[in-house]
Amino acid sequence: MELFSDKPGDEGLPGRERGLAMAAVMTMATMAVFDGSMVNIALPQIARALNIPAGAAVWVSNGYLLSASMTLAIFAALASHIGFRRLFAAGLTVFTLASLGCALSSSLDTLIFMRVLQGIGAAATLSIGPAILRSVFPNRLLGRILGLNALIIATSTAIAPVLGGTILSGMSWQWLFAINIPLGVMAIILTLRVVPANPAATQSPFDVSGAVLSAVALGALIMAADSFSHPGNHELMTAITYGLIAVIAGMAFVWRQRRAPKPLLPLGMFASSRFTLAAFTSLASFISQGITFVALPFLFQSVYGYSAFVSALLFTPWPLGIILAAPHAGRYADRYPAAIISTAGLCVFALGLVLLAKLPEHAQVWDIGLRSFICGLGFGCFQSPNNREMLSSASRENSGYASGVLAIMRTFGQCLGAACVGVILTIYSASNVLHEALAVRVSLWVAVIATVLAIVISVSRLRNTAAHLQNG
Repeated sequence: MELFSDKPGDEGLPGRERGLAMAAVMTMATMAVFDGSMVNIALPQIARALNIPAGAAVWVSNGYLLSASMTLAIFAALASHIGFRRLFAAGLTVFTLASLGCALSSSLDTLIFMRVLQGIGAAATLSIGPAILRSVFPNRLLGRILGLNALIIATSTAIAPVLGGTILSGMSWQWLFAINIPLGVMAIILTLRVVPANPAATQSPFDVSGAVLSAVALGALIMAADSFSHPGNHELMTAITYGLIAVIAGMAFVWRQRRAPKPLLPLGMFASSRFTLAAFTSLASFISQGITFVALPFLFQSVYGYSAFVSALLFTPWPLGIILAAPHAGRYADRYPAAIISTAGLCVFALGLVLLAKLPEHAQVWDIGLRSFICGLGFGCFQSPNNREMLSSASRENSGYASGVLAIMRTFGQCLGAACVGVILTIYSASNVLHEALAVRVSLWVAVIATVLAIVISVSRLRNTAAHLQNG
């Protein structure tokens, strides 16, 4: 296999060690993504088992998401102080031990605390996973390995509900966390064995002020988005308060980064239009995906009347499209301008979303699957070339930061997308199916608009690409 072939002048690790490092990174990425999404399907069972209200059980999911989002930027910066291997191994250890704690939890408070620790461990690994892949694979294979990594993350996100439903059909909710333990131990062993022990890139003091401000800004932004999805004047005031905190902390963070001797996030990276435009294209596209992944279950179950398990199976064509497209897109991105391939993928993705938004009132299973498959093909063509564009436009010493920005854009896009659906469902709140069906349709059209925005941002890169090719 070419990914593990060796050629003169290759950077990184030899072929076999390359494969083991890839296995460690992708095993952890799969576990982190699964635990971020498949636990949602178990919330009703967890609420019954612990004898708690359904609203309180939501924090089993939110605690993980919030802690991961708040610490992604911190860990991306910390990698340059302690090295990739130490940080990745520490994150894996925290995640694995917290998974054991979740499986053994007998109260809501303990479970939420363990989920917060899980989120922190996941952030430590997801923030630098692509950077580790860049450090162990040569540049000639960068697009292909990032395509495979994007395939793993996107596929894991799409099939997590199916796997969760399958596990819960025969076992208790604790097994959703227990399955992480052997996988985590294996990944830790591989990490300590093959991931390079690169020395710290800097000995300067860690930007504690920037870390606190970034955590406050990111956390407040997510809480504001979540508050908007609940009706009532009190929740509206809460959302506005969180929004103001996010804006103030964000402005203070930018001010601090411009003056810090060693900033948490070097803003100079954003001087590259290739990096900045790729980052915002990623954000807009993941908002679209976040909206779609939350809206479609409502469409399948509440409008079409399918069971939760069948609804999860209806997502299968989406990851299948990604599996077919992502590896080829990553390979072509190593030969041709990544911006062109990712823009074409976004156009196909937008077409698929339009087709989903225009589903008839009584859609056939094959029709739903075909439209979802087109979305998967488009997203698979987009994601890996876009990730390559982001990482390759940052210097190798800044690859950890670039990897962190990539993870933040993905996580935040999905969070904001989910919050958008919550707001729309609240606006159209009613007990009858007609209003819920209308809310889902509106959500899907908002996803189309977000994708069109991503296309506009991505197209603006093509002018730079054309100018570069002309000068070259």
